[in-house]
Amino acid sequence: MTAKVFSITQQKGGVGKTTLTAHLAVLWARRGRRVAALDIDPQGSLTDWYEARTKTLGEDGTPGLTVRPLAAARVATDVDRLARDHDIVLIDCPPHGETEARSAIRRASLVLVPVQPSPLDLWATRPTLDLAAKAERPVLLVLNRASLRTHLAATMITRLGEYRVRVARAVLGNRVLFAECMERGLTAPEIRPRSLAAQEIRKLGTELLRRVSS
Repeated sequence: MTAKVFSITQQKGGVGKTTLTAHLAVLWARRGRRVAALDIDPQGSLTDWYEARTKTLGEDGTPGLTVRPLAAARVATDVDRLARDHDIVLIDCPPHGETEARSAIRRASLVLVPVQPSPLDLWATRPTLDLAAKAERPVLLVLNRASLRTHLAATMITRLGEYRVRVARAVLGNRVLFAECMERGLTAPEIRPRSLAAQEIRKLGTELLRRVSS
């Protein structure tokens, strides 16, 4: 494989994996990278988002971006095929899908684990961290939907460090814009480039590429 592969995974559902995948994919494609996003979640939310995007922007609305559903449950084969023709491959993993997640993690240059600032989300990261440790793949926790001024968020940031895994410096806030733009198949930087949501995803995207390039 020649591409950088990011597996976005978390055993708990509803943590924003698809939103994160879509935003990073569009961000990097608009920066001139050839990006593929593989949807291995049976719910198919990323595929639905891309269909909405095609309706909004047309078939050629995002040069350099490819979005594919999983073909016949062959994660490794699909990732390897996409990696040959793209600079970056993102894998939107299902919750509670240990077999698929394990295969996606094994192919990852970096495993991204979105975590909301709540004890339930923190506890839910353990199975994912265990899978990544067994596969000997690097992990980065991404604090998502965080109200940064609350005591709970500050406490969770401290506790994330206790897990002895790296935590992204860039934090995604609890922004309504992230959800609103997904319905139209768009992303925050496209709708409101100067918004806090857009600034946050740009900072995260820059940080991630630096981490896999170092």
